[in-house]
Amino acid sequence: MREIVNVQVGQCGNQIGYKFWEILCAEHGIDEEGSYNGKSNAQLEKIDVYFSEGAGKRYVPRSVLVDLEPGTMDSIRSASFGKVFRPDNFVYGECGAGNNWAKGFYTNGCNLLEEVFDAVRKEAELCDSVQGFQVAHSLGGGTGSGLGTLILYHLQEEYPDRILSAVSVFPSPKVSEIVIEPYNATLAVQQLIETTDEVFSFDNEALYDICFRTLRLDTTTYSDLNHIISSTMSGVTTCLRFPGQLNADMRKLAVNMIPYPRLHFFMPGFAPLTSRQSQSFRNLSVAELAQQIFDAKNVMIACDPRNGRYLTYAAMFRGENLSMKEVEDQMASIQDKNCGYFVEWIPHNAKVAVCNVPPHESKMSATFIANNTAIQELFKRLNLQFRVMYRRRAFLHWFTEEGMDEFQFTQAESDMLELISRYQQCQDLKVDTSLSDVEVKDLEEFEDSLETWECVEDHVNGHA
Repeated sequence: MREIVNVQVGQCGNQIGYKFWEILCAEHGIDEEGSYNGKSNAQLEKIDVYFSEGAGKRYVPRSVLVDLEPGTMDSIRSASFGKVFRPDNFVYGECGAGNNWAKGFYTNGCNLLEEVFDAVRKEAELCDSVQGFQVAHSLGGGTGSGLGTLILYHLQEEYPDRILSAVSVFPSPKVSEIVIEPYNATLAVQQLIETTDEVFSFDNEALYDICFRTLRLDTTTYSDLNHIISSTMSGVTTCLRFPGQLNADMRKLAVNMIPYPRLHFFMPGFAPLTSRQSQSFRNLSVAELAQQIFDAKNVMIACDPRNGRYLTYAAMFRGENLSMKEVEDQMASIQDKNCGYFVEWIPHNAKVAVCNVPPHESKMSATFIANNTAIQELFKRLNLQFRVMYRRRAFLHWFTEEGMDEFQFTQAESDMLELISRYQQCQDLKVDTSLSDVEVKDLEEFEDSLETWECVEDHVNGHA
């Protein structure tokens, strides 16, 4: 079994992580004490991917919970599923990061790093074969962005041959009131470009719009946003946790989704997303789910996929008695109708999976992961907010006091602009079927040698 070690960092990362584990426990039949109460063999077949087995048939989430202040840990411990987590894996400081990336990455975060890696190493050593690490964090605050990317940096150094996956929540002025979010996010993105293998990007602005416009919620809370993220992550990890037609792991997903190393920022989507008032009026089908996951309203990034082009995508369908043929036919039909939105220089760029274990509290669902060039809109929005403040050197002293240099800001902005440029190049790239002079010569030599072998074969056959 190829295990995954989860690390959740900061207030946002821990709240998302808690909801994620709550859903995983429900889907695998694990109760609040860690005991198995399920009824299906499929629930236990690959449970070791995310859970380790303790004494007395107790299943424990393979997760390390990290924060620079104790408040978040106290709330998780007192929650209904707080008892399932291993007490030794609660790692926290006392002073926080003050919404400052530099404090999380350079000063306060460094003081906690050794304790974090002691817990991570213990979890990794108990595994038969670790396939990778999953880090949940936000990019707007200080702990999630600073300490989160510091942990990723050291994970890459210590486990260079393992896949590093990040669940990253990008900030938006619609949801938060932290003024220096653009600084924190830009500095964190620079680290994500260099250290991670795949990033599942969630945008607070898109999540807020989904709650307000699609789910028709009068008031949107962080709990609502976290529930959408955790439901999507549950769908993304379906192929890792349950048997199905597609035996996927983190590396297979990365190989199929990432054409160039730096272009590893994915746009997740989820269906069905409907208001409670409309649920009784809808009869879900594979065709409707397939239609919804390509809809801009169901994408977790505040950008329209139709403004870019799909490099690759993966879709995971869940539900009892789903037909693989029907799913593939529906996806092929949608791709044929919208062929202009898919790059032609990557043929067969779709990866489709079906799992017969339905999601928690629903009959069927579909989760979508896209590597789409339209994600550059998110980075452009961040860069604009960053540039407006950095031009005036506003709030910069809070970072330089922690030992940072202004050059790091310039370098971070440069890396983000280079990422935007790379996505645009892939969007504009056309198929070139013409051959160079060298390729023409090689082809002629190959045809000559083929004719020679055919003559020899005819001669031998004639003698025989």
